[in-house]
Amino acid sequence: MQPWIKKTLLALGVVLLGGLIAAGWYLSNTLPIGTGHVAKTICSNAFIAQRPPAAVFEEDIAPVHFLFAITGYDLDERQKSVTATSFGFARTKAIFREGCGCTVVKGTTEAELRRQTFMQVPQQQADAASKTDAPWPAGDQRPPDPLPAGVDVKRLNAALEAAFAEPAADHPRKTRAVVVVYAGKLIAERYAPGVSPTMPLLGWSMSKSVTNALVGVLVRQGKLHISRPAPVPAWQKEGDPRRTITIDQLLRMSSGLEFDETYAPFADAVSMFYASYDFAAYASQKPLEAKPDTTWHYSSGTANIIARIVRRAAEEEYRSYYTFIHRELFDRIGMHSAVFEPDPSGTFVGSSYVFATARDWARFGLLYLQDGVWEGERLLPEGWVTYSTTPTPPAPRGEYGALFWLNAGSASNPANRRWPSIPRDAYSAEGFQEQRVIIIPSRKLVLVRLGHCARRDAWDDEKFIADVLAALPAN
Repeated sequence: MQPWIKKTLLALGVVLLGGLIAAGWYLSNTLPIGTGHVAKTICSNAFIAQRPPAAVFEEDIAPVHFLFAITGYDLDERQKSVTATSFGFARTKAIFREGCGCTVVKGTTEAELRRQTFMQVPQQQADAASKTDAPWPAGDQRPPDPLPAGVDVKRLNAALEAAFAEPAADHPRKTRAVVVVYAGKLIAERYAPGVSPTMPLLGWSMSKSVTNALVGVLVRQGKLHISRPAPVPAWQKEGDPRRTITIDQLLRMSSGLEFDETYAPFADAVSMFYASYDFAAYASQKPLEAKPDTTWHYSSGTANIIARIVRRAAEEEYRSYYTFIHRELFDRIGMHSAVFEPDPSGTFVGSSYVFATARDWARFGLLYLQDGVWEGERLLPEGWVTYSTTPTPPAPRGEYGALFWLNAGSASNPANRRWPSIPRDAYSAEGFQEQRVIIIPSRKLVLVRLGHCARRDAWDDEKFIADVLAALPAN
């Protein structure tokens, strides 16, 4: 064999070996993302929403990413767990626990997770959940007709029909639930086949707005002060530039902390969700990339730092701090279906993991429409809703407040806003795959849309809102 041939074959072998090593390294880091997502998603939907696992895999998992589509799973009904594997590797398990839903076993053991007690809630929660014979929102009975004066029933029905229509087969909307609340009354609702008014559905990042409410409760109680530096232990060393970050800056996502919200292998978001034991610890160890209050940067990590702050403040009074979450928020507004899932460390995932029925999501929206007051009792401090819906100065289009999305428009040009044809006072809790709780105070309206859009351009918020508004009185 000629020397040049030997050299060429050797070089090709080195390249091939390097490629195999690189591929192995890549797969060893990416496959656990797929197995973690599959285990967690099937576990939560099977044991909280009571949805068939095969349907969850086909509708919620396979269309999102090829890594998820090639992942296998095994559901253990007796142990209430789901184990996912990819090609027999990257085995990941998620377990269900009553009171807090599902958690991926990461950085700990299943036995240790099952010994956690933070999720214990008082018996009155279960008792209250059974009281459904009152009209909504106190109970789950729809109010009798007639509808409020001025509501165009034909247009309203057409708006709901359009929300569930599938005009493009390659861009399915997959709307699962729509609820319309006008002037404090539930005036319309519709559900996809297999979905019912009693089925809790995942809000994804709408959970951030629920975290806003929990902070508000603690502010009303005098246990948190948003203008003060955030009590994050990792930032307290002398000279740490993060020591000055306030809770307000965390709520507004103007803290300047580095965080890659990209949902791709090796990005912060997926590393936090699927490779971390303590989500708040993961996010809080990130360095500053900008001086606080000079930039706006959307970050699920920020929301989870806030969740840890809420937990520690609540634990000063409640040993099982989930009791605080239910007693001071969910039970107060009749949001009895709500489940706030935790990370493996036991802190609720303030960025992403609230399940609730569409009607309960509407109750949450109504609390804000009513300025934080429920049945005459103030749950959120006076001025809290105004604070939460005031644009964060660095947000270029006035599109973000304090864990709520806004429609305010830029300070120099109010017409430059997210939904130009919709009133400027509209604001919303929003989540992945177009989950929405939309609140428009000037029109006395709360809209809920839950579903599963694999592509964002399949769903048009502005048209949906405009269609409903066209059915309501002008004032």
